Amino acid sequence: MTRLTPTTSHWGAFGVRMSRGEVEVIPHPADPAPSPLLGNVASALRHPTRVARPAVRRSWLKHGPGPRARSAGEEFVEVAWDEALDLVAAELDRVRRGPGNEAVFGGSYGWASAGRFHHAQSQLHRFLGLAGGYTSSRNSYSLGTSLVLLPHVVGDSEQVVRRASTWPTITENTELLVAFGGVPEKNVYVTPGGVTRHVTPGHLKSLRAEVALISPLRADFPLDARWYPIRPGTDVALMLALAHTLVSEGLHDRNFLDRYCTGFGSFERYLLSQDAPKDADWAAGVCGISADGIRELARRMARSRTLITVTWSLQRIRYGEQPVWAGIALAALLGQIGLPGGGFGHGYGSMGDVGDHGPTAERTGRVPHLPQGRNPVSTFIPVARIADMLLHPGEAYDYNGQTLKYPDIRLVYWAGGNPFHHHQDLNRLRRAFARPDTIVVHEPYWTATARHADIVLPATSTLERDDFGSGRRDTHLIAMRRAVEPYGEARDDYDILAGLAARLGVYDEFTEGRTARQWLEHLYTAWRETAPFSVPPFAEFWDEGELELPPGPERETLFERFRADPEANPLRTPSGGIEITSATVAGFGYDDCPGHPVWLDPGPDPHPLFLIANQPSTRLHSQLDPGAVSQASKISEREPLSMHPSDASARGIADGDVVRVFNDRGACLSGAVLSEDLRPGVVQLATGAWYDPLGDLCVHGNPNVLTTDVPSSRLSQGCAGQHARVDVERFDGDPPPVTVLAPPRLLSREVAS
Repeated sequence: MTRLTPTTSHWGAFGVRMSRGEVEVIPHPADPAPSPLLGNVASALRHPTRVARPAVRRSWLKHGPGPRARSAGEEFVEVAWDEALDLVAAELDRVRRGPGNEAVFGGSYGWASAGRFHHAQSQLHRFLGLAGGYTSSRNSYSLGTSLVLLPHVVGDSEQVVRRASTWPTITENTELLVAFGGVPEKNVYVTPGGVTRHVTPGHLKSLRAEVALISPLRADFPLDARWYPIRPGTDVALMLALAHTLVSEGLHDRNFLDRYCTGFGSFERYLLSQDAPKDADWAAGVCGISADGIRELARRMARSRTLITVTWSLQRIRYGEQPVWAGIALAALLGQIGLPGGGFGHGYGSMGDVGDHGPTAERTGRVPHLPQGRNPVSTFIPVARIADMLLHPGEAYDYNGQTLKYPDIRLVYWAGGNPFHHHQDLNRLRRAFARPDTIVVHEPYWTATARHADIVLPATSTLERDDFGSGRRDTHLIAMRRAVEPYGEARDDYDILAGLAARLGVYDEFTEGRTARQWLEHLYTAWRETAPFSVPPFAEFWDEGELELPPGPERETLFERFRADPEANPLRTPSGGIEITSATVAGFGYDDCPGHPVWLDPGPDPHPLFLIANQPSTRLHSQLDPGAVSQASKISEREPLSMHPSDASARGIADGDVVRVFNDRGACLSGAVLSEDLRPGVVQLATGAWYDPLGDLCVHGNPNVLTTDVPSSRLSQGCAGQHARVDVERFDGDPPPVTVLAPPRLLSREVAS
């Protein structure tokens, strides 16, 4: 049998072999639950939407740099590599010599490749730093709110997100799992950098705890659970009412609060306020859960070993700091933080490595990776504020106690990401993308970002280059050997940037005299020399195809050392303890994020339905949307929209109908799927369908034409794109065709001239 070519991806390790001229994908033999997303790989590899040659927007080529409406339907002119690199280098040089390097935005936010050397963001940031610097972005769309809040409340975010209580600890000790946002199994197949063994599905099956699922969607927990179909965006009201019941009935742990926490008194006064008590009767009218059900759940929590978990999705809303902070406060009232199976968790079911018990950096050292180097420009934006930055240069804004100003960006350079997937209010983003002089993109595919760029440089995909990869807490380092030849004239990001570096006079600094293959051996050898375990030479690793890493501790409990001795192991907060009230945050004076958890009413909206724009089950974000698994889920070529039968019946909508989902920001076409497994008044449309605009309408079903581009709060400026208010109507007549599964119109240089 032909030996498999090993590789890995964000959805898992696998092998590749050629069978009758076609790529065949085989899951890693050690993986107990291979990801269904592997089914997208082979079908997308040579899809017609691949970018074959460097291409330049025809209007940019004719008129030169400058602000302009960048239509996704405009023609592109294919050019030779030398001309494309000359154009990009000249434009970079023009901007850095004119308005300066702060006017270059090195966006490159996104998942890109799982490889640690051919990691597009690292490659681009390293190059731009050597070329004088760039305006950068900070935090993430997935977790941007929590990454700012958690240091104020528990000292850091890394411990909560990366060193959560492990699944064996939970399965052995937890009696009641209260899952705000659930534990969606579809998300656990994905981990940045990959995972060789998907263990979370198995742990979920072995869970003995009773589960309280707090979500509008029944599918947010894969097994039996007591479902509390909460009104979207009201989890904080429920948390406060649970806390009120614990305090008013004397079920809270006063000793824990006194020893390990600060600021409980202010929070208690808020809960018990005579004017506006946050009791179960109040919360029932807000969140749609009965008052008796709330009180009964609080009492069960008090008499059980209870783990409270909050998904990342709950902080991707307006005032998204509050569910995370209130969840920690609620766990503190129970007094079980630091006990096996109890306390607080953030992100179970949001990512495959949360709760995983694979290797830790202490046991492996940091696996080989390309250093990004130093960025001489200190200017940054919170990552979800890109449209604000482009539309409002020089405008002041608040962020985590600072007052900052948006830079005036003239050149956007993007590699390894797709902002027209993950950003909100895409019609507004299109207006923002009209403002820079030039937009440069590296892309394997003609995504919406590529179609809104001026210069598109074809990049290789993972199977077309050599690399190595290993995700957080992954059990293996995988040799990602090239399996197929590059598509068309595609080049590795490293080779593209090396060509630009030569034109800008920083070639030696960027390459350090190494080819890509020599970099792999250099980075591996440097890691081998410092790793805290025996690592074979590079040639042996490369030939074997993988290296199993030392196992991590199977049983870990978040904040266990802090609980055992808070004086010897204080948290990195001003008080050294859990800050139920933060004097620091209170001192910022933000009305949208006060000093302790509160209920902030988002206010009325004329649109009757709540839209949940969650992560897809058929792809990673927008990656490989043309793949077979993703395409099989479409209805009449559109992304499916789940509706409750009562909402569909009221609108004359039948299962399988093409529907128009709309609000004041825009509209999209989707295919209706009727289900009783979601709360009436709620519709669900996954993100990631490739944006296909026709005016303000996305004909393919991207929900981010509907989501609002506002920050969670002035504290974090995080993404608030999980929810939107919409209405839905049946689309009568023939719907406009989906066009994104074919490339834009491409002209030769001769024809364009």
